[in-house]
Amino acid sequence: VEITTIILGLLIILYTAIGGIWAVVVTDVLQLVVLTVAVLLVVPLSFNELGGVSSFVEKAPEHFFRFFNEEYSIGFLIAFALYNLFFISGNWAYIQRYTSVRTQRDAKKVGWLFAGLYFISPVIWMLPPMIYRIINPTLEGLDPEGAYLMMCKVALPVGMLGMILGAMIFATSSSVNTTLNIAAGVFTNDLYKHFFPASSEKRLMKVARYSTVTFGLATIVVALLVPYMGGIIEVVLSVGAITGAPLFLPPLWSLFSKKQTGRSVLVVTIISLAVNLFMKFVSPHLFGFALTRAQEMITGVGIPIFLLLYFEIKWRTSAFGNTDYERYLIEVEKQKTSAPPETGQSNDTEARQGRRVISLGVLAIGFLVILLGIKTIQTGILVLFAGILLLIVGLLMYPGKNRRIKRL
Repeated sequence: VEITTIILGLLIILYTAIGGIWAVVVTDVLQLVVLTVAVLLVVPLSFNELGGVSSFVEKAPEHFFRFFNEEYSIGFLIAFALYNLFFISGNWAYIQRYTSVRTQRDAKKVGWLFAGLYFISPVIWMLPPMIYRIINPTLEGLDPEGAYLMMCKVALPVGMLGMILGAMIFATSSSVNTTLNIAAGVFTNDLYKHFFPASSEKRLMKVARYSTVTFGLATIVVALLVPYMGGIIEVVLSVGAITGAPLFLPPLWSLFSKKQTGRSVLVVTIISLAVNLFMKFVSPHLFGFALTRAQEMITGVGIPIFLLLYFEIKWRTSAFGNTDYERYLIEVEKQKTSAPPETGQSNDTEARQGRRVISLGVLAIGFLVILLGIKTIQTGILVLFAGILLLIVGLLMYPGKNRRIKRL
């Protein structure tokens, strides 16, 4: 696992540093195609292994479908839902999806599609490990984190299992390459360029690539340390509770408020992070007091909300008012008048090329799935259908010479 993590990390660093945003966008779409096909095939095959949906319901242990327990209480669920709202709305990796399209209307479509997929995807992802929990009720320690792949190992033939593993690797690289690209862009444009405004485009490109490599190597180190930090579930929930709301809620709040300032956003972020880090790492050792998982999530979300409300009420009741918003509107008008008109020709060319690469990739995946369906006797018809469907999608996506260019 360690060697695979290192090799995969280096590969992601390589194509992200060389290809930039287009490498990220194109690979993300292809990764979505492979992953969607894989997970949609796993669900019916997993039910078939157990004997059907009715057998799944009958064999489930007592309280198996209960929404809450001592660790994951209703308070945790509410706080976690708020954290996800802030995270999805404010995370740079997701915002990139909204800003990579041409118009605000397209950005709204992306948002609605994202919301729809996010609403149904937990059911699709959670059913296989839930089924495996019934097949093998002896899971202990960190074993439940591998329940999805264990279910795949039980239900799928060898070829399909390889496809699932490939899809999992694709899904991992999708989130990593997007974050690396954004982190490198922020470091180059918002930090380095700020202190060195006379830097040439060639110099900035070098800085972006070097920072991509640096952030990528740091990511590999963190990935190797995850098993020693309690497993991926513990790491994800703890990181989300500590950093999610403090980092993403203040700028989101300022989008809907004329009263927040740059100073208030920074103050809320710094104080919230400091309190959350203290309660997570210092308090248990100094005072022997540690928060439960629910308390950790509620605290992590509640503190920034409370502080932002304080600043909101303060400026609304203050006689001096807040002029930051007026200065912001003046700056926006200056940018509108000074910005050169966009022809859109470069964007159309890039969109056409990106669409061509994506369609060829989908066609190639379709052919591979069809070959896999021919080889797998047990699930051949289902796999063949998926492969044929991918071929049709790939052909429809390919931009013809006389066909009107559609946006990705």
